[in-house]
Amino acid sequence: MSILEADGVIQLTPSAFSFDGPTRVAEPLATTTPQLSRPRRWLRGLAGLLGTGFQAFWLITVLALMTALPLVQLISFGYLLDIAGRLTNGRGIRDSLDWLRPAGQLGKAIMAMLLVALPIALLGHWASVAEVVSPGSDQAITLRQLAGGLVVLGTLHLGWAWARGGRVWHYFWPQPILFLKRAWRPSTWAQAADRFGGWLASWHFGKRFWLGVRGAAATLIWLLPATVIIATNRHGQTGLAGLVGALAFLALGFALTYLPMLQANFAAEDRFGAMFAVRRIRGDFRHAPWAWVGAMMLALVLLPIPLYLLKVEPPPPELVWLPTWLFIAFMMPARIACGLALRRARNRPARVGWVAGLSRWSARATIVPIVAVYLLFVYLSQYTSWDGLQTWVQQHAVLVPVPFVAK
Repeated sequence: MSILEADGVIQLTPSAFSFDGPTRVAEPLATTTPQLSRPRRWLRGLAGLLGTGFQAFWLITVLALMTALPLVQLISFGYLLDIAGRLTNGRGIRDSLDWLRPAGQLGKAIMAMLLVALPIALLGHWASVAEVVSPGSDQAITLRQLAGGLVVLGTLHLGWAWARGGRVWHYFWPQPILFLKRAWRPSTWAQAADRFGGWLASWHFGKRFWLGVRGAAATLIWLLPATVIIATNRHGQTGLAGLVGALAFLALGFALTYLPMLQANFAAEDRFGAMFAVRRIRGDFRHAPWAWVGAMMLALVLLPIPLYLLKVEPPPPELVWLPTWLFIAFMMPARIACGLALRRARNRPARVGWVAGLSRWSARATIVPIVAVYLLFVYLSQYTSWDGLQTWVQQHAVLVPVPFVAK
């Protein structure tokens, strides 16, 4: 502080009692987050990529197993529709693939059970060999007892790992001290049961099944021309039947021009009538025509057509899910592409002017050969596929992505 005198009045200023001049306000220290080194960032990114790949593998496996089962197929179909619908509504890709995390947890549990079962199976095999070599020997009895003890220990180890959350380190380190403290408490297993119930509810099986039922029904309505084609070709295509079949072929091409995007629109609105909102879909096309073309190329040509090679011969019933794994792996990106294209169309304003008009008409002209190529392969597949004319209805590009019916 400083002392000032004005008109006989003494005034004090802050510098009057300061020995080092005016007081300075201390500035807050800048907080900096430690930067990871480049190798550590690479390792962290690689670990995240491997973890996502592991989850994706088990997600496709779960969907393939579902798709190979009658009626359960509709859950898989509903989930694929829901992916496109969530993306259309603005969700992220990982948020739209909400089964990634529970599928990864299921995969870790299955792999842990397989690892635990390996030494048990090995001891059981040695016990059976010892019993053959020397029936009733001490070695055979000892090996059988060791196998039984491993069954008990393995069951406790897996149960305790699942009760703690089923993470990777839970399977490798059982935390025996914590087990002795908490395993005897009923609340420990009650909490584990609640977590399992939440994990099971996270799949939303009922919601996906109902979405798949309605989506399949509405899609079959759009595929009625395919049914007409089957009826006209059943006893040979002659005369009026050939004309009707040709008109149905053109009608099917018109339906396929809009059907992938209509399915995404249906899943986004969760409303049966949204599957027939052709006017709105045509309006969406004006906003992002070339994104539309890219999605249609993936959904009707690049991804589904190679899969027709798997329909030449039916697989054994016990291996029906193996080719279905490839069908899911190919058709899931097609659903993602349709959802992203429709979201882009709804988030962009319509362009005006003759350049935009020329771009839209060029995109429309490009979609025509895309649909034509797809229809050509569907037409040829009735002569190469083991199910013959049924291939007109069993179109994995727009229906349940499985070419086989489990028996």
